[in-house]
Amino acid sequence: MDIQKLDIGVLIIGAGPAGAGVSFFLSKFKIPHIVIEREVFPRDKVCGDACSGKTTSVLNKANPEWMEEVYRNRTQYLPSWGVKFAAPNGNSLSIPFNPKRTKTTKAPGFIAPRLMFDNFLFEKMESPYCTIYQGAQVKSIYTAPDKVTVHVLHEGVDYMIAADILVGADGDKSIVRKKFIVENEVSKTSAVGLRAYYEGVTGMSRENYIELHFLPEILPGYLWIFPMGNGMANVGVGMLSEVVRKRKLNLRDEMMYALKNNPQIGPRFEDAKLIDKVYGWGLPLAAKKKKPISGDNFLLVGDAACLVDPFTGEGIGNALFSGMKAAEAIRRGIERSDFSRLFFKDAYDKEVYSALADELKASMWLQKICKYPWMVNMLINKANKSHSLQETIIGMFTDVDMRQQLTKPSFYIKALLNK
Repeated sequence: MDIQKLDIGVLIIGAGPAGAGVSFFLSKFKIPHIVIEREVFPRDKVCGDACSGKTTSVLNKANPEWMEEVYRNRTQYLPSWGVKFAAPNGNSLSIPFNPKRTKTTKAPGFIAPRLMFDNFLFEKMESPYCTIYQGAQVKSIYTAPDKVTVHVLHEGVDYMIAADILVGADGDKSIVRKKFIVENEVSKTSAVGLRAYYEGVTGMSRENYIELHFLPEILPGYLWIFPMGNGMANVGVGMLSEVVRKRKLNLRDEMMYALKNNPQIGPRFEDAKLIDKVYGWGLPLAAKKKKPISGDNFLLVGDAACLVDPFTGEGIGNALFSGMKAAEAIRRGIERSDFSRLFFKDAYDKEVYSALADELKASMWLQKICKYPWMVNMLINKANKSHSLQETIIGMFTDVDMRQQLTKPSFYIKALLNK
């Protein structure tokens, strides 16, 4: 069989949000690249479907007109103006993302089905600098001095694609990570999530607040309810894999039990209807120890780099953000003709981790707090009584420096004393 040989500066494996983020900015920098994608779009991706302000920020940098399209399509992209936390004791706290907004203020985040949003991003990748192979299978990856070669099967044709730089945007089971970073390879994902679509869920916020419920039945995980267009809701649970294994839990059964029997949640689901089935997926959470996410002639982005937020489980924003940073590092590398491990460690790893360090540290701390129901109860009880504490928590969603307070014992002492 004849083999087609191609040579390119940058080769990206994966066309989800992380790969799309790399492609957007490479095209802005007029850098030719090839994208290899196993699936054929539109394709679904099991997820909570919530997009944070980081998502909107990166898309605005890529092209402000894209976010205007999102804001105009209210049937599929539902703007969210805040978050509701519900404690194990049933008390809750609703926090607006922007309490001082005006009539012209745009929502900082939104909820959209990944089936549609990922396809939206995929279509925006089209440019004179981007060549995409959908439905393509990566057979193997070879390394050589100053080059990476990928054997790809596409529509019955074998391709050997040689690239100066390979970008792994291929998710939590990344073949690029397994190939290049043995110590970063994990046999089991650090957390698991379940997602279900429901219609007819009652008690939703008029301003589409996302809901995080720390139920006794689910702790130390949490249950979420995210409103969607057309009267739908994304409902799911997330929990550390080690907890699921240790307790030998059937997470689906735990979720269904909570939806039926929890006194705060159950009544809202009495007339709700499950659409399709419950799907599960792995969540490669960011770890306390910073692991390498690049090396000689390669970079990892998004889930392949294990950048999912340890508290919320949200990964879309960090995927797009890391994609943007990867493109910036690639541009600098091309200008210097330097694609070495040492260069990318400084130009990419340090840039990503320094930007995300504070919020990831705070999220890891919050993850630990969820192991103690009394502490979650205390924080929400005190916040409902203390206006200053409410303002502090609100600020933590928009100000990373304020979010740092979550990692300080003094914050919880003051909260306990209601100061």
